[in-house]
Amino acid sequence: MDLSDFAFDLPEDLIALRPAEPQDSARLLVVHGDGRLEDASVRELSHFLEAGDTLVFNDTRVVPAALKGVRGARDAAGSDVTVDANLVERTGPANWRALARPGKRLKPGDRIVFADEFAAEITTKSDSGEIELVFNLSGPALDEALDAHGAMPLPPYIARRRAADAQDRQTYQTSFAGNEAQSVAAPTAGLHFTPRLRGEVQAAGIGSEIVRLHVGLGTFAPLKESQLASGRLHEEWRHVSPEVAERLNAVRTAGKRVVPVGTTALRTLESSLAPDGRLTATMGPTDIFLKPGDRLHVTDALVTNFHLPESSLFMLVCALMGTDVMQAAYAHAVKEKYRFYSYGDACLLLP
Repeated sequence: MDLSDFAFDLPEDLIALRPAEPQDSARLLVVHGDGRLEDASVRELSHFLEAGDTLVFNDTRVVPAALKGVRGARDAAGSDVTVDANLVERTGPANWRALARPGKRLKPGDRIVFADEFAAEITTKSDSGEIELVFNLSGPALDEALDAHGAMPLPPYIARRRAADAQDRQTYQTSFAGNEAQSVAAPTAGLHFTPRLRGEVQAAGIGSEIVRLHVGLGTFAPLKESQLASGRLHEEWRHVSPEVAERLNAVRTAGKRVVPVGTTALRTLESSLAPDGRLTATMGPTDIFLKPGDRLHVTDALVTNFHLPESSLFMLVCALMGTDVMQAAYAHAVKEKYRFYSYGDACLLLP
């Protein structure tokens, strides 16, 4: 597979740094399987779906995973070092893997103080620079400290241009997020779904179901040759309950559509299949990598944002719609100045 097939040029000024206000006022590009394109708005979503179709949301909650702290001087001749840490994955009640800057000035045994009575020790450091932190708090107490002192972990293409602020606490969290804060990135297609929009969709007879996938930083990482060769991605934890699986199977049996909201919901569903291709209850990690040529078994349409070039997510939408169709759709979106990426506009993909 040639990664250049999934490249496209994107003017930097089309990368959204803030969401539409209100968030359900974003634009919606409707992409049909035959290549036909329609310009619409997110508030018009129900016009393109039918009563009995069901939207599937990922209700994971984003951790305020961006921390700023100080590593104290190691001796009288040294100096304090300001540290920026981004949590990557929780590995225990008090443990997180993290990325940190300045990495070259950190080593195992260092203690980083983030606030009064809130600190962590570096226990390991990998060759890639990733560190393991053990906090002085654990469980709910650690969650409360992160909520009090952390900032939203904005994607790199936003964080390079502005710092996270209090507004992101609202706009980078879905309105329906559950109570389990484990994600270090938002399921961003869900950001468009304000209570008002969800009410309008429900009033149109369109159902909704909830699954959960904890989003990792790997979603933004460039694809590696080893991933292309193996056909597997980074692992992320997901859950589909028996009740949700049963109801979604019934939707499809009735001839209606299952419509994931976001690629995380889609990956959750497509990695939760019984041998007969029907949905089954699942809990645990998935490293599913969907790309052109792969069959999607339980996805009939998709609501999603615009994705990075040469990314696994752009390859996923090409698997659903065809690469030529999606390249033409993205070219149209650039020409019509749609806003891209996490805080950008949305697509409705109808194979």
